[in-house]
Amino acid sequence: MKILITGNMGYVGPAVGKYLRARRPDATLHAFDNAYFAHCLTGAPVLPERYLDEQFYGDVRDVSLDLSGYDAVVQLAAISNDPMGNQFEAVTLDINQNTTISIAKAAAAAGVKNFVFASSCSVYGIAEGAPRKETDPLNPITAYAKSKIGAERELSTIDTKMAITSLRFATACGMSDRLRLDLVLNDFVACALSKGLISVLSDGSPWRPLIDIADMARAIDWAIDRPAEIGGRYLAVNAGSDDRNYQVKDLANAVAKSVPGTEVSINTSAPVDSRSYKVDFGLYRSLAPNHQPVVSLDQSIQNLIAGLKRMNFKDADFRSSGLMRLRVLQDHIDNRRLNRSLQWLKLP
Repeated sequence: MKILITGNMGYVGPAVGKYLRARRPDATLHAFDNAYFAHCLTGAPVLPERYLDEQFYGDVRDVSLDLSGYDAVVQLAAISNDPMGNQFEAVTLDINQNTTISIAKAAAAAGVKNFVFASSCSVYGIAEGAPRKETDPLNPITAYAKSKIGAERELSTIDTKMAITSLRFATACGMSDRLRLDLVLNDFVACALSKGLISVLSDGSPWRPLIDIADMARAIDWAIDRPAEIGGRYLAVNAGSDDRNYQVKDLANAVAKSVPGTEVSINTSAPVDSRSYKVDFGLYRSLAPNHQPVVSLDQSIQNLIAGLKRMNFKDADFRSSGLMRLRVLQDHIDNRRLNRSLQWLKLP
């Protein structure tokens, strides 16, 4: 089997490459990335790309990828969170939606059997009441969420025999060889270790479904050769687990329990957070019983603690550091490596 992963040099990609190599030792694994975050290694003893057969470099917006011979394409390439999406709204639409569709159409034309799109549960936005199912109304609030659902809608209309799976992932968490701290659980663990204080910026009531990146890789592995008979030719499915829906305050308290001496401060006067949603993962459970999440909240926390300690992490000002993806992009721009469209500038 021959698999291409786009956007593999971010936060999730290292886990995907490692998992697929373990599960599919005879597969040919290729990857394509523009290397915004290639240097953002966090305690990795070796390059994560060692699990791949070949790494290609380039901008997915500019390059006509030759997809002939691939059995599956995994589209991870994206502007990957709300702060970046708000700062680079046009680029977010271009990469997350327009380029995803271009790659999917090229894959279909090349005879690729499966296309896997990393979507997001953030498409539900403000969602009070019962956990959201795939058939429930969508309410994307941010540019990031709008780009994801825009891509989903266009993917569903492509006239092809290729099986397309949009995995609406819960909020990512966990240790990575290219760790991000601009994610709720990861942020809380970093706060506990560096300051002994977790400051919850909201009133703590918003709901978040979580999924460890190792379990994201497990879901991608399932989708890579999902037959159309299981779920349909086009499938949008919530990827996560019902027992991993948490209120933000509960996440803070779980981290504090794992790092003795940590205090939790909750901003009870904060305005309502627009990103609050519980999610129903029953469809994924029925379709992929052998690829269900196995990493518990406590395991994710313990892995983060161990990983950050391995890095000798002590930076109380980490929200201004290179462990925040927006800061990395801004540093590239400030040093004239990238332009505002997030295209690499030629070396002088």
